[in-house]
Amino acid sequence: VAKENGVDAIHPGYGFLSERSDFAKAVVDAGIRFIGPSPHVVQQMGDKVAARAAAIAAGVPIVPGTDGPVTTSEEAMAFCQKHGLPVIFKAAYGGGGRGMRVVRQMEEVKEMFERASSEAKAAFGDGAMFIEKFIERPRHIEVQLLGDRAGNVVHLYERDCSVQRRHQKVVEIAPAPMLDPKVRDKMTEHAVRLAQHVGYSNAGTVEFLVDEKGNFYFIEVNARLQVEHTVTEEITGIDLVQSQIRIAEGMTLPELGMTQDRISPQGYAIQCRVTTEDPAKNFQPDTGRIEVF
Repeated sequence: VAKENGVDAIHPGYGFLSERSDFAKAVVDAGIRFIGPSPHVVQQMGDKVAARAAAIAAGVPIVPGTDGPVTTSEEAMAFCQKHGLPVIFKAAYGGGGRGMRVVRQMEEVKEMFERASSEAKAAFGDGAMFIEKFIERPRHIEVQLLGDRAGNVVHLYERDCSVQRRHQKVVEIAPAPMLDPKVRDKMTEHAVRLAQHVGYSNAGTVEFLVDEKGNFYFIEVNARLQVEHTVTEEITGIDLVQSQIRIAEGMTLPELGMTQDRISPQGYAIQCRVTTEDPAKNFQPDTGRIEVF
């Protein structure tokens, strides 16, 4: 359709399509510009194991976890016995809260692993799991980045996405309230370093967990624009989608007037997501017309 209509660039939005490296590659192979990172980076960052290896290589702190994907409940049991509980199982090749389980009792390990794995297989075509130590009551803080094709990377500060339901973000605040400025500076510096290490271009987000003592740990990179990008636009005055298009055209961040010293947050912005659920069906996702607001 794009070729027939003379389309010269495709923006994948922020749904599942934007995380598919095969789609990004198909776009590039067809001679069309993909408005996002290179297909290689989309693939590397979408694979939690490869992203973790990149974080280690870039000197970014990580949560203790498995070195590679785990495919059997016996391997899961061995990790839990070595590192102790609680742990969290995550789908190795997908996100969005699918295939995710927190385990607090040894007798639950096998059953939870099998459930999470089958859920991951149904959602992403691969049931391989990734296991990490579970950090109790962390804050979920993500750093918004923009990179160009010349190797420049800047951060647009952070968002606090700690208010979640079933691993889905519900409230996002930019910048994160009551965050120690030292922790903020270190976290944004690590996020930029990781992006430079992998040759990241276009928009992306590096997600961290922050514990009660101010220690932070890398969890993943979203190699795409996120739903909650608008709160960052509000506080920085930078149009992220327009910036993505300009970068895809080949412009550099300095040409766009985006050097780190010129980016500063003003005020606060909050985004709340409205989700439809049916209380009669155990709060399953639902559809319908909003009649009362």
